[in-house]
Amino acid sequence: MFFIPFFALYLLTFLNIIMSEFVLVPMYEKVIKDLLEEQYSIVDNFFSVEEVENLRNSLLKKYDEDEFKKAAIGNQFNEQIIKTIRGDFISWIDESEKNEAESVFFDKVAHFTNYLNRTCFLGIQEREFHYALYPEGTFYKRHLDTFQNDDSRKLSIVCYLNDEDWKEEYGGELAIYKDDKTITVFPLKGRMVVFESQLLEHEVKPVCRERLSITGWLKTRKLNF
Repeated sequence: MFFIPFFALYLLTFLNIIMSEFVLVPMYEKVIKDLLEEQYSIVDNFFSVEEVENLRNSLLKKYDEDEFKKAAIGNQFNEQIIKTIRGDFISWIDESEKNEAESVFFDKVAHFTNYLNRTCFLGIQEREFHYALYPEGTFYKRHLDTFQNDDSRKLSIVCYLNDEDWKEEYGGELAIYKDDKTITVFPLKGRMVVFESQLLEHEVKPVCRERLSITGWLKTRKLNF
């Protein structure tokens, strides 16, 4: 008679429980496939119209309440404001004080992150997000979303909160540079872009009309030596 060792039986049972609880999410699978093949993904229906509108209203309320500041380049150790490189205004979102719209946003991001960790073993443990407002005439020159003294950012996420169908003449497109190609992404309302922070240089082209978004990063835990 063939006996399965106790540990092997336990492991099989454990894996069966995990897989039985796992639900395939086609939208997430598309993002994963895109990231594996192209290092970026564009999704137009990750958030509902109502959720996008609520986030937009939250952004505008905080902007009216003067909670935005001029965006800088670099991290907290070498932060600089250089208008010739970056012209947007931002407001970091404190999750401990999140409003209802932000709570829905972070719940969806958490669900997405857990799915990535479970299927791709990315080890994402932290996140940071801010609102961004580009006034007319501003831009953000070509750059990478990583720092020399901190490589914890793994995936960059941008969700556009513009109020109307964005027209080409409004500018403000995201240009992603991959090999010898330039991928142009127009900031349509509700559109979300996910890309690898350490691999793809990108820039925001000059805007001819106020441009709104929520931007952030999924991060591994930074190691301190």
